[in-house]
Amino acid sequence: MVFFFKTSSGAVIAVEADHSFAPEESEKLLWLFGNATQMPETSLAGWFVGPRKEMITPWSTNAVEITQNMGLSGISRIEEFFPVASGDATYDKMLQRLYDGIDGDVFRIDKRPDPIVYIDDIEAYNRQEGLALSPDEVEYLQQLSAKIGRPLTDSEVFGFSQVNSEHCRHKIFNGVFIIDGVEQESSLFKLIKKTSEYNPNKLVSAYKDNVAFIEGPVVEQFAPVNPETADYFAVRDIKTVISLKAETHNFPTTVEPFNGAATGTGGEIRDRLGGGKASLPIAGTAVYMTSYPRTEAGREWEENAIPPRPWLYQTPEEILIKASNGASDFGNKFGQPLICGSLLTFEHAENGKKYAYDKVIMLAGGVGFATMRDAIKGTPVPGEKVVVLGGDNYRIGMGGGAVSSVETGEYANAIELNAVQRANPEMQKRVSNVIRALAESENNPIVSIHDHGAGGHLNALSELVEATGGKIEMDALPIGDPTLSAKEIVGNESQERMGMVIEEKDIERVRRIADRERSPMYVVGETTTASFLSRPTVCVP
Repeated sequence: MVFFFKTSSGAVIAVEADHSFAPEESEKLLWLFGNATQMPETSLAGWFVGPRKEMITPWSTNAVEITQNMGLSGISRIEEFFPVASGDATYDKMLQRLYDGIDGDVFRIDKRPDPIVYIDDIEAYNRQEGLALSPDEVEYLQQLSAKIGRPLTDSEVFGFSQVNSEHCRHKIFNGVFIIDGVEQESSLFKLIKKTSEYNPNKLVSAYKDNVAFIEGPVVEQFAPVNPETADYFAVRDIKTVISLKAETHNFPTTVEPFNGAATGTGGEIRDRLGGGKASLPIAGTAVYMTSYPRTEAGREWEENAIPPRPWLYQTPEEILIKASNGASDFGNKFGQPLICGSLLTFEHAENGKKYAYDKVIMLAGGVGFATMRDAIKGTPVPGEKVVVLGGDNYRIGMGGGAVSSVETGEYANAIELNAVQRANPEMQKRVSNVIRALAESENNPIVSIHDHGAGGHLNALSELVEATGGKIEMDALPIGDPTLSAKEIVGNESQERMGMVIEEKDIERVRRIADRERSPMYVVGETTTASFLSRPTVCVP
């Protein structure tokens, strides 16, 4: 059942609970909502702008947890709705929807999890789902299907498209370059690597991890003696490495700039957290490349450029404002300052062709540090545990890795809508606190660590167990949305999650720290004795 509360600002807060509130429970909620009043109505007439039904907001997640800490039970969702004058009101179609009245069904989703689908025509499925598979990749999957003697499932095809996407594998950078009919000696990626090959200087690790490390100074570490409980802080000298990272977040920022840029910043922070056996973030940067914003008259370079297009999602001006706000918002809430950045706008017409950054480029970067001891990832061995820290699975970022490989608007809007992401910096901070506690201890139990980004569990957990093979129990993965299919559970890109390999003997120690930091922790699988040529196994219930 859903109860409505009216705030002093006129907004309506909808609370979903499994029981009617006792007077003392209502009193707590009224206080929590800033001296709101509980409305007796079970349905409200008029127009409202609120969150999409299928996407629980981070605000709701944190609000529900606050109620739990206040001793209130049975509350599953809390969302805020804003009254508007009419059905012509403007709103962010990517994150919100317009409601003609709200009632007890405001959170109801008439959807059951989709069944597992066996794909007979991979090329048709590729076009239908917007997986951005190349003809060579389609042929490879067809041959694989024939080899194993059965059609591939939707999870398998989808997973391949994400893990093998341009975003994850940089196929263009690593591809063969032919200029004027002549095959070039080096790929673009090899050219980038040449600098460090000729002048490694103080380089410790590059091009093989989530971040690059260079030698750093000896510093004094001020950290608790025992992070599992309240304890004294101690000072000890540690030899450090400096972490450097750049992350692209182009398509999500084009579709929904605030959360796109926010999760871009959050993603590069997680990349630094996942460097080596754990490293710590210090400061971030942001770079934006868009078409001309045309914010004022008199700019000859804009007026003489190609005419403005009917923007598919957001105007360049909206992107620049919302993206900047999103990146700063995440950094501020997480506790990492955004210290600098840059902006490039570009449009050009030549020889009958038009060029412009209509699909925005968002670069998030940053610096951090780790102990020299943890600069290189360990090698998992059979029998170790696979652990996930962080939030639940939602229908978020489905296909974001693959969609980043195609032109904006190439596929149906519904497909691109599913690539919208959800930023929850508070949850990421809790996860970060656990990792920091382990990294600052004299005995770091982390064997290997990987952030969850493009491809979700499919990519992160596969890379964690690549050296040995592994078994992942899908039933152990946390579910925030009960309507998710098997494909959506293993492939969603819900943010603020980190995967780790640790020895079984260290599980309870890590759990005590996670409990202290209020970071969800799940043991979801283990490494096996399978060859690295074997696929990781996902057990579907």
